[in-house]
Amino acid sequence: MSFLKDSLSILKKNELTFVKKETESENIYRFHFEMDEPFTWKAGQHGLFTITHKKIKDSTRPLTVASSPTENVIKVTTKISEQPSEFKKALLELENGMKIRMNGPVGSFYLTDRSPTLFIAGGIGITPFRAMVKQLESEGKGTNDVTLLYVDHHHLYKDELVQISASTSVDVCFLHSREELHPEINHFVRTYQNRAHYFIAGSKEMVKSVNQYLKDHSISVRNIKKDTFTGY
Repeated sequence: MSFLKDSLSILKKNELTFVKKETESENIYRFHFEMDEPFTWKAGQHGLFTITHKKIKDSTRPLTVASSPTENVIKVTTKISEQPSEFKKALLELENGMKIRMNGPVGSFYLTDRSPTLFIAGGIGITPFRAMVKQLESEGKGTNDVTLLYVDHHHLYKDELVQISASTSVDVCFLHSREELHPEINHFVRTYQNRAHYFIAGSKEMVKSVNQYLKDHSISVRNIKKDTFTGY
């Protein structure tokens, strides 16, 4: 059913107008877009974004929507190196009022109920979780047991996440290494086991490693959702 939904959703073309870009940290940028026509998505989903202001090879790329529907704006955050792809060069060239197209939204990486939930983010993998906790904050649903473990050297959205944690019961834990991550996972698993859902987002290696760690600790694959970020 999810595949069918994605197949239909991917046909939806949404025109976006570029508003501004912000520098999150070194080589990390956040892009803001307004919707030409209103549409909605589930916090945590992604879209297929297509460059339309110039002709380039590989003009379409999947990007996670880092904003929640309640913010009424499309935000995407991505890393752009000193030698970026043509797609990311084109992103940097966007000026106020220019257009970009988003097909979708697609993906099943979103909350479906109020079960206890563990979010595990590595690096740029924080983007879908930023959308999810903003959604929980806006809906006043911080009372369910949600823990965010965020492993990175430079934590994106840190001030914002601290503020959300202070105003809801979403517990945010900033970590710097995999060695710090495992004890935190162990504590959550001992408390909730398979009564909880587990979301993992980050690099291919990170997602694979954490997924295996959860399975080794008797967490069912049915309770694990994964979002792999390639190219980092």
